Amino acid sequence: MHMETERLHKDMSLLSAFLDLAGRLAVPGVMQDFVNKACQLVNASCGSMTMLDNRGDLARIYHSGIDGLDIPSQQSLLSKAEQQIGLAHGHGVILGPDNELFNSIWPQAQSLMCVPVSMHEQIIGRLYLISDDNDFSDDDLKVILGLAAVAAVAIENARLYQDARKREKWIKVSQSLTTMLLEGTDEEEALEAIARRVREVAEADTALLILPSVGDVYACEIADGDGAQGLIGLRFPEEGRAMSVLREGAGLVVDSMRRAQTMRVPELSKWGPALYAPLLARGSATGVLLLLRRPGHPEFTQAELDLAESVSAQAALALELASARHSEDIATLLDERSRIGRDLHDLAIQQLFATGMQIDGAKHAIAAGNRDDKATIEVLEKALASVDDSVKQIRAIVHNLREPDAGVVLVERLRRESSLARTLLGFAPSLIIVADNTELTGDDIAEEELIQMIDDQVGSDIADDVVAVVREGLSNAARHAHASSVMARIDVSSRLQEGRVRIEVTDDGAGLDRSNTRRSGLDNLAARARRHGGNFSIGARPTHKGTLMEWQVPLK
Repeated sequence: MHMETERLHKDMSLLSAFLDLAGRLAVPGVMQDFVNKACQLVNASCGSMTMLDNRGDLARIYHSGIDGLDIPSQQSLLSKAEQQIGLAHGHGVILGPDNELFNSIWPQAQSLMCVPVSMHEQIIGRLYLISDDNDFSDDDLKVILGLAAVAAVAIENARLYQDARKREKWIKVSQSLTTMLLEGTDEEEALEAIARRVREVAEADTALLILPSVGDVYACEIADGDGAQGLIGLRFPEEGRAMSVLREGAGLVVDSMRRAQTMRVPELSKWGPALYAPLLARGSATGVLLLLRRPGHPEFTQAELDLAESVSAQAALALELASARHSEDIATLLDERSRIGRDLHDLAIQQLFATGMQIDGAKHAIAAGNRDDKATIEVLEKALASVDDSVKQIRAIVHNLREPDAGVVLVERLRRESSLARTLLGFAPSLIIVADNTELTGDDIAEEELIQMIDDQVGSDIADDVVAVVREGLSNAARHAHASSVMARIDVSSRLQEGRVRIEVTDDGAGLDRSNTRRSGLDNLAARARRHGGNFSIGARPTHKGTLMEWQVPLK
């Protein structure tokens, strides 16, 4: 009866161990739990689980019950065990004190068990259990072999789960990069974002973008991560890996740059695992993304290469579309200039020329002594009327140069900018518009007079700057702040009161990055304020985390 109870207890313990392992979704957790439970099930004094890399070399060790042991020495001994007994006994083995290797690993021990952990007929690790008091039995070996089989399944499930999570992160990065590129982000800023976001999602230490440089040479134009500044400008030779990826349009993985047999770029020899992915658009590679990890870090997998190639291809296509849109904008601008030239020539210039002829005729008449004050006055009045008509024509031409939504009221334009920012931020920003201390609530009928007052007081010139400031403020918060809330407040006071427009954009994000030297957008906002005799500032929020941007100009 006692034996049956003991066996039942062991069976329940084994079942509990199986269930606990099967429920794990992280590989390190599975391994550590496997070692701990194996020791418990067979009353082992201590245990070690060795994980192997893709080449079969010792990659990591998980321990249980050996806190006082010299770990580096044990790693060396287990490496010998891998060579001498591990490979020779694919189905598990029990060794006693009479074994020479056993004595070298743990001389005071009574029994040692070695059990392989296999996945798809490939050994991915080995479990070593040591008993100081008793000999391991064949039943103990069977129990641990069963537990090892469950551990292998749990490891595979954990890896599949991790792969799914990684794929989800890659997809989100790809979507955000594509959205950013198609919204008209500056090309250099877009490339920097690609390097940074891909490095983060790939868990790489450094990312390089290898792009065409001067004289048909490819060089590192963008870098992010450890040692990034020292890699910018680095040239890549024609016969190297990067150029091979560029020509073939297919990425590759290097297990270790430090161990590479050929290294044509010596500056990369200090790195460990590497991943090359082409920036491929419509079958043609325009550059190469290079991801680097420090020595000793995990190698890049084929799944990571596939994801990196996909994201790089999408980024390259988005860049190409952005470039095409830019070219289209330039063509449109040139067409607009031609039209303006024609309008000025056919309308205003011709009329001004005729007016000049009239005034010149009057001048010659006066010079010849044929002075007729009444006739001269009549000519001058006609000339002034003609000049007035020309001014109106020029104003009409200039008015047509304004952006297509110039006819839309300022409030509607601001609400449109807030709506567009939702895509970049991932949430809707707060938009507050105040006219003479009265906040607009969204009731079009009740707000009609206030909306009209805002348009009348601000004027078209300042209105364009107000829209640009709000757009830049929301864009900066989306790209740099990593905020969970953003608010834009536009306060307009009529000339009868203070006569000013004041903009505040606040967020609860990471704050202003003082190390960022790219300030073209902020400098532009400051210039817009100075043009109207106003001021601009940006800094930390006084009482909360995040950033406060202020822009204010008087209404003259």
